[in-house]
Order: sequence, then structure tokens, then C-alpha cells
Amino acid sequence: MSQNTREMLQTHPNPASVFDLNALAECIEACFACAQTCASCADACLGEREHLMHLVHCIRLNLDCADVCGTTGRVLSRLTQPDQNVLRAQLQACVAACRACGDECERHARDMNMEHCAVCAESCRRCEQACQNLLGSVAA
Repeated sequence: MSQNTREMLQTHPNPASVFDLNALAECIEACFACAQTCASCADACLGEREHLMHLVHCIRLNLDCADVCGTTGRVLSRLTQPDQNVLRAQLQACVAACRACGDECERHARDMNMEHCAVCAESCRRCEQACQNLLGSVAA
């Protein structure tokens, strides 16, 4: 985990957050890591020329997940006057995107022996779990 993320959260003038700062830092890092991994997986899938037609849905999910995860990381990084409804909706979207992308990449890793998809699926699962953990602490 990046020391910068944790330091920034700890030194923020409004540290009173709806989340535990360690769990929040872990989730932010997982989101940004997943965004990068999904973007790289989409590019790797484009390089799979002989399977490209079978990977169109995977590429779409990779790109959607990358965008949702990056946005989630940015939204969670802002501590000043968060709206719990927005936080909840964003975390739910991230969980859904990671689950869909992770499931698809897991299939390709298993059925087509695509190692880049295995790496992506693992990153999606880690991010999904981190978002799910934070989601449990957002007031209903």
C-alpha cells in the first residue's frame, strides 16, 4: 500500500471520515491498481489476434471496470463533506464492475489459458472485496 495515500488521508484537515482510514486507504489503492490492471488487460486482449472476436465482451468489461475503479478511487479520496448516498452508489457500482470483469477474466484464464486475464481477475477480486468492506460501513 502506498504510504502517500495513507499520509494524505491522515494529514487531511477534515480527517473525520465515514470510514476507517486504513480500510479507506486500502480500498483507494485497490481501486487505482485495478483500474491500471484492467486497462492493461484490455490492451493485452487486443493483442490476442486469433481470439479477438471472443474477447470483445472482455475488453468492454475491462474498460468499464477501469473507468469505474478509477472514478471510485478519486471519489473516495475526497474527504470533505462526503454524501453517503453518492459513496454507497459509487461503491456498489465498483463492486458490480469488478465482479463482472473478474468473472469474465477468470473464464478466459481458465478456458483459454490467458495469464493476463488471471492477473486481472485477481485484481478485480481484491478491489471488489475492498469496496464491499467499505460498503458495509456506509450508513443506510
